[in-house]
Amino acid sequence: PPHASAEAMVDYHTTGQPAYQYSGNGPGIGDYMAQEDDWDRDLLLDPAWEKQQRKTFTAWCNSHLRKAGTQIENIDEDFRDGLKLMLLLEVISEIVDGNAKMTLGMIWTIILRFAIQDISVEETSAKEGLLLWCQRKTAPYKNVNVQNFHISWKDGLAFNALIHRHRPELIEYDKLRKDDPVTNLNNAFEVAEKYLDIPKMLDAEDIVNTARPDEKAIMTYVSSFYHAFSGAQKAETAANRICKVLAVNQENEHLMEDYEKLASDLLEWIQRTIPWLENRVPQKTMQEMQQKLEDFRDYRRVHKPPKVQEKCQLEINFNTLQTKLRLSNRPAFMPSEGRMVSDINNGWQRLEQAEKGFEEWQLNEIRRLERLDHLALKFRQKASIHEAWTEGKEAMLKQKDYETATLSDIKALIRKHEAFESDLAAHQDRVEQIAAIAQELNELDYYDSPSVNARCQKICDQWDSLGSLTHTR
Repeated sequence: PPHASAEAMVDYHTTGQPAYQYSGNGPGIGDYMAQEDDWDRDLLLDPAWEKQQRKTFTAWCNSHLRKAGTQIENIDEDFRDGLKLMLLLEVISEIVDGNAKMTLGMIWTIILRFAIQDISVEETSAKEGLLLWCQRKTAPYKNVNVQNFHISWKDGLAFNALIHRHRPELIEYDKLRKDDPVTNLNNAFEVAEKYLDIPKMLDAEDIVNTARPDEKAIMTYVSSFYHAFSGAQKAETAANRICKVLAVNQENEHLMEDYEKLASDLLEWIQRTIPWLENRVPQKTMQEMQQKLEDFRDYRRVHKPPKVQEKCQLEINFNTLQTKLRLSNRPAFMPSEGRMVSDINNGWQRLEQAEKGFEEWQLNEIRRLERLDHLALKFRQKASIHEAWTEGKEAMLKQKDYETATLSDIKALIRKHEAFESDLAAHQDRVEQIAAIAQELNELDYYDSPSVNARCQKICDQWDSLGSLTHTR
């Protein structure tokens, strides 16, 4: 449900002088207590409200006094001599003794200090934070609209919704009826007492038979739910943190194992490949030379690229692992002897050097010329096909036929242009192939490289122009 502002949620009354003061250091509590003294001062001892406060506050005190093996029955009489009050203070903190009205105010001060003050949700605190928490937890539930700490709780559905949100196995929420508040309230109170260890601080009949239930009594009881569920959440968070630490350790161990295996496999491949690249025995026939050249091409096309990727991944894994260990204050990872990153880099450099010499030896003059003739023919064929395709395209793109076109014509032009864009994208590979062939011809010192370069440059410039014109149109 929409969340009203804190001012809209609380109905403050400004009559009378403060009956007591609270000087806590919690954010917003001092101001809240000053308002609380004024808040319904004349109604504080209203019989119905006083009855609710007595029951709720007595139950709250007993929830703490039972830790000392005692309890109170009458909040006025049992606290009058101060003994049980001092016992209560031993369990919680300091307080001032007083008369009936002061005693209730005193207990409310204690409840604020120890049960409500520390509640904070998104920089709100105390009452506003508790209300916001209730609104968020009950938002998905039908017939629940928590806007305050009095009439919003009369039908009992909000209490059941809070329990169901955190312990759905305890409440059959769908079976609850809005027109049966007593059953709803008793159900929530009994479940809370039996399964959540939250004492029964309220009576269903008192809430139902009161036009406006006491806000302080409701807040006191609801704060017990907040602390019960937030405590469980903290325990779950702690467990999750432990699991996370274990998961991180396992992940680090897997990274170490993966590094060792990947490093071992890569070094073995390097040591096996270098002798093959250093084998420079001349072949007797052209067929043998062609086969050797084909083997070398297969090495570069099929075998080496995955190893390049493995080498990069190995370095990434190593750096990632060291970072993880450093962040978790663990010792740095030391690979097995001969499997350091530096060892792999040294082996890779030897591989590259052997590969370079092998390529230089293979590319003899005959093969170089044959290769160049083939590449030159391929370049001319692809360039001619591309040039034929581009003919007239610039003029078409420069047309301004859209300036005088009707809406339907514009739509047709757009469809035509989109089709051209698709066609243009399909030709991207051809241009890249032409540029790649031209680059290879240059690398192999093709005698007619200047004309090839000029033609390739013209194709590339025209391609860029077509792209720009297409974008502009």
